[in-house]
Amino acid sequence: MNNLVRFTDEVLVKLYAEGNNNAFNVLLERYQEKLFSYILFVVRNQDAADDIFQDTFMKAIVTIQQGRYVENGKFQAWLTRIAHNLIIDYFRQNKNENCVSNDDVEYDLFNDMKLSEANVETKMVHEQVLDDVKMLIEHLPQNQKEVVFMRYYQGLSFKEIAEVTGVSINTALGRMRYALLNLRRLAIKKELHLAI
Repeated sequence: MNNLVRFTDEVLVKLYAEGNNNAFNVLLERYQEKLFSYILFVVRNQDAADDIFQDTFMKAIVTIQQGRYVENGKFQAWLTRIAHNLIIDYFRQNKNENCVSNDDVEYDLFNDMKLSEANVETKMVHEQVLDDVKMLIEHLPQNQKEVVFMRYYQGLSFKEIAEVTGVSINTALGRMRYALLNLRRLAIKKELHLAI
């Protein structure tokens, strides 16, 4: 299995389709943490996140085994799209489409400062900024939270975000723009100093 790690996603998908189960294990290992974090971030329920995570990979397995996966070099975005659709179904079933929050933001969305050799005081200030940003993100509309998460946590491009969420690139960019404007407005309102 170690020698499979060096292969691209598309090669691993092809190997799995040909019967190499270890190839899928590598894909699972490669994306399970990011995908589960995304799902848990949106649904805010461990049990539901576990179910959606498993359903996502089951759908991926079935699609690949049936030969319906279309190779396009975007396996991670495809997985995220499956999860996104399952999350929408979850909220529809539970009629809680607006119950989304975030407790795990690790980035200063305004400055993305690097703390390579920061002193204790700078680290404490940075941690406070992160706590403040977490609090502010709670107040964003769900579609803005989702774009912020995909961009900063999953490192997806705006093109990939657009594909995952089923909107145009301009809409994805607009949601990010409005999210940042809303975060800045909230920071001013709450008199938070997020730029260090």
